[in-house]
Amino acid sequence: MASRLTIKDYLFENRLFMQRSVQALAFAALLVAVLVGRLVYLQILAHEHYITLSDDNRIKILPEPPNRGLIFDRNGVIVADNLPSYRLEITPEQIHEDMDMVVDRLATLVTIRDIDRKRFDKLRQRTPVFKPVPLRFHLSDEEVARFAIDRHRFPGVEIVAGLSRHYPHGPLASHALGYVGRIDVRDLQRIDNSDYSGTTHIGKVGIERTYEEQLHGTVGFRQVETNAEGRVLRTLIRTPPIPGDNLYLTLDLELQNVAEQAFGDRSGAAVAIDPDTGEVLALVSKPTYDPNLFVNGIDTATYAALRDDEMQPLFNRALRGQYPPGSTIKPFVGLGGLEQGITSTHAHTYCPGYYQLPGKERKYRDWKRVGHGTVDLTNAIAQSCDVYFYDLALSMGIDRLYSFLSQFGFGQRTGLDISGELPGLMPSREWKRATRNQPWFPGETLITGIGQGFLLTTPVQLASATATLSKYGHRVKPHIVVSTQPHDDPELSPLPVETIIDIPVEDRHNWDAIIHAMREVVHGRRGTARKIGKGAKYDIAGKTGTAQVFGLKKEEKYDAEKLARKLHDHSLFIAFAPVKKPRIAVAVIVEHGGSGSAVAAPIARTILDQYLSKPAL
Repeated sequence: MASRLTIKDYLFENRLFMQRSVQALAFAALLVAVLVGRLVYLQILAHEHYITLSDDNRIKILPEPPNRGLIFDRNGVIVADNLPSYRLEITPEQIHEDMDMVVDRLATLVTIRDIDRKRFDKLRQRTPVFKPVPLRFHLSDEEVARFAIDRHRFPGVEIVAGLSRHYPHGPLASHALGYVGRIDVRDLQRIDNSDYSGTTHIGKVGIERTYEEQLHGTVGFRQVETNAEGRVLRTLIRTPPIPGDNLYLTLDLELQNVAEQAFGDRSGAAVAIDPDTGEVLALVSKPTYDPNLFVNGIDTATYAALRDDEMQPLFNRALRGQYPPGSTIKPFVGLGGLEQGITSTHAHTYCPGYYQLPGKERKYRDWKRVGHGTVDLTNAIAQSCDVYFYDLALSMGIDRLYSFLSQFGFGQRTGLDISGELPGLMPSREWKRATRNQPWFPGETLITGIGQGFLLTTPVQLASATATLSKYGHRVKPHIVVSTQPHDDPELSPLPVETIIDIPVEDRHNWDAIIHAMREVVHGRRGTARKIGKGAKYDIAGKTGTAQVFGLKKEEKYDAEKLARKLHDHSLFIAFAPVKKPRIAVAVIVEHGGSGSAVAAPIARTILDQYLSKPAL
């Protein structure tokens, strides 16, 4: 059978080839068009966007926290300093694995406590993910070296050099200075986050908190170029931070040390003030504590020990301790009686050892059971006769007592420039009716006249009132910062002295009489504080006080030997010196110290001796 020939259709094949070639060419052209379009989009239309992303990968903005201002005492002795330290920071945005795993691995290189983890977790929840969050503070040189070796394993983790607050004198004046601590959740609610970028610490209490704005300064920034690993290659632009202002205090650190040492192991408070300017020369609250413990995070056990200590070392007694003033109130009551014409320097009262309201059987006892006999105002103050002031207070009445004593600041905050001051209490009819819904009774007026009952004062309030008395009613606002110093100016900027009030003086001789009586307390033959007057090279005007911490039953006698120490009377003493030209006024309260003449007065004499041993400026 003959083979069958196949004739190719070259025309069809050529047409098919051309169709496929055109399709392939069109597809290729489409791909090129898409590629060109994408290039146009990336290089032209979206150029700004992607160049920004590129710069974000290459360029970073790093905050530079300002150096915190230093604090000096009145003589230029530094009391709050900054020391070099290292901290470990994590930027959450740069962590691409489980955060807990990263922290666990870091814990193999540096010590990370539970308190560090908890604080880090809290701060991380409140901090933007692109901002670094501190995990550990105050790393040792060995820890820094260990981390540096393995740094490549921890992208987003950095060791940052900085300055750490340090209090070179430890517990000395800690209740006045306060301390800084790590910024916590509560702090974040009261600060401007942008101004605290990179800042890890903030003033918590005392001067550190009150003057936080001046001490903190202004944050700066660095624009840096980094490599793919995040390591800084160079700094492109830098806006330097502005350091905080330095503060100069009114405190005399040497006087402060002497005053604190004078208390020994007793608890209490002492405040010394310059009557002319209101400068606080010493502010003591005992016991005290070491503020350095709080700077980089106090451990739970140490804090619990301070918190639960029955002596309450964290309690600022000078500002927040509210005590009955006891007999230290008597010069003010006596002055009120003179100024209001209710008594005179020649009037006498017989003291049989007790006082009775007309028609009443109850006896209000004098501290001296056998009585003082017939006394005038001078002897009543010098010997601290209760009966004289029972009678005078009743004659004045609570309304006039309240009106006159309030002028000296009793029942009011002094305005001292440390946060947390309490006002004490100057009772009145209106106060009792508003708080207890009860009327005022005459017996309450009697005990108010000797500094007991509802009347409460703080040590700083009592010192301020004593200073006002020494200056014949010129009352200035106490303050503890005397001047500031900007970082770029060697000159100090003094803060103004603020006069609160000038108490109207009806007769200057009335003030002279009270001051003379207070001098007799120390230098008189029968003065209750005559022992501290011996050997003094200057005249002292003072007043002892003993304040009960619990009430005695009718006819019950106080016997310290049978009572627990916590039930002993408080010991008080106020004074100013020299009498004619006062340079210092002081108030001392020793908790459960007993007699004011035996315990508080010698402490005051120690303070006066130390300060007046130096020549006046």
